[in-house]
Amino acid sequence: MEVRVRYAPSPTGLQHIGGVRTALYNYFFAKSQGGKFILRIEDTDRERYSDESLQDLYDTLDWLGIRWDEGPVVGGPCGPYIQSERLELYQKYAKQLVDEGKAYYCYCTPERLEEVRKQQIASKSQYQGYDRHCANLSEEERKAAQASGIRPVIRLRVPTEGKTTFHDVLMGDITRRNRDVSPDPILLKSDGYPTYHLANVIDDHLMGITHIMRAQEWIPSGPLHILLYQAFGWQPPVYCHLPMVCGKDGQKLSKRHGDTAVRDFRAKGYLPEAILNYVTLVGWSLDGQTEFFTREELEKCFVLENIHVSSGTFDYKKLDWFNGQYIRKKSDDEIVSLITPYLQQAGFISSDVSADEKEKLYKLAPPLRERMKVLSDCVPLSAFLFRDEPCTDISQYIAKGMDESSAKEAFLRGSDIVIANEKAGKSFSETEEDVRKLSEELGVKLNGIFQPVRVAITNSTVSLPLHDSISLLGLEETERRIERAKALFTQED
Repeated sequence: MEVRVRYAPSPTGLQHIGGVRTALYNYFFAKSQGGKFILRIEDTDRERYSDESLQDLYDTLDWLGIRWDEGPVVGGPCGPYIQSERLELYQKYAKQLVDEGKAYYCYCTPERLEEVRKQQIASKSQYQGYDRHCANLSEEERKAAQASGIRPVIRLRVPTEGKTTFHDVLMGDITRRNRDVSPDPILLKSDGYPTYHLANVIDDHLMGITHIMRAQEWIPSGPLHILLYQAFGWQPPVYCHLPMVCGKDGQKLSKRHGDTAVRDFRAKGYLPEAILNYVTLVGWSLDGQTEFFTREELEKCFVLENIHVSSGTFDYKKLDWFNGQYIRKKSDDEIVSLITPYLQQAGFISSDVSADEKEKLYKLAPPLRERMKVLSDCVPLSAFLFRDEPCTDISQYIAKGMDESSAKEAFLRGSDIVIANEKAGKSFSETEEDVRKLSEELGVKLNGIFQPVRVAITNSTVSLPLHDSISLLGLEETERRIERAKALFTQED
């Protein structure tokens, strides 16, 4: 049996971390089994549908290097792969269930349904939901309803007795009493569009889906889908409900934790290989030890049995670390190519990069590679090279645990050592040793001397290594900026 899995998002919002992880698990499982990865667009929610969301889906998968074997754009034998183009199929199968007595037309108005809901709440009825009013209409009643002009929906006849069970690869057998399944849910709406449940089951069957890997939040829908498979006389696929992606507080990942849309991570300068690698590990592991995987490696080693049953924690700091590690592996050519758009957007370099700018970028690449967590870090880290904005806030020159007086002496004497050693052609390790001796003499930490020097040169307490900053600026400009900062301290006297 060929493994066939699908990723079937609804284009009603941007692709987020949880959805992308579902796509990755489906894709890697299919590839590891020599199977097919199908992309299906579930766009029947027309009120929330947006072209932007659909394009974001395509862009995200393309950026991650995930190619679908069948689906929109590429086609395939089971198309169309966009649900709004399959309406006649859903209508045909819904009518089939009506003709077989497994579903029925419902003519209840929204007003009647609301009144029923209010009565059930007021009476504190144990039975909440549709009251099956139209389940057994007589022929005369049905004709009268049709004559009224009401466009009916089609509802599934859910058994009121017994239980329904389905098996989940990770969680074992899951059983629910039929009376607890949504009472006679709508399959086909009055406008001819299917509900999620009907379209989902029909498409999975007709597209030959063998394994359904989806979020655990869909577990409550499992029994209903099994009932639909039984109503059609079809064999259900294998189910594997994936654990939630949570923040460090144990709650489902959401915007309150930080960015969740892949577009936002991409804009900040996370690399696709870092996102792909780390997100896959949020709920899956190979051996509990190996952390770094290429896409090609995951295509070979991914197995369902290694998916965790418990929720996975998305750690933003861990992702930063992963991204930094991948940045370190980039060549100078790659770093220059990656940082150029960010520096152009900041107005640091021209849209048509000049030869002088290109030379500066190649000098920047090595120190930036060692300091960036995300590519957008290149802007604050390199701003001092493109903009001469002196820091006039004395407090920024003062390291933790020091006062203005001690910071002034440390800066004046320390900067003299730095400049003198640079003029003498000494190595920076020699300069560090000389500054260390001064720090011991003054009874301050090493950073108490280097911080004001760094701020004087770069206008930032966080920057590239000092020796790199000096080298990039040049000795003459470095000395000028230090003298300017000295004047600031003198004005305070």
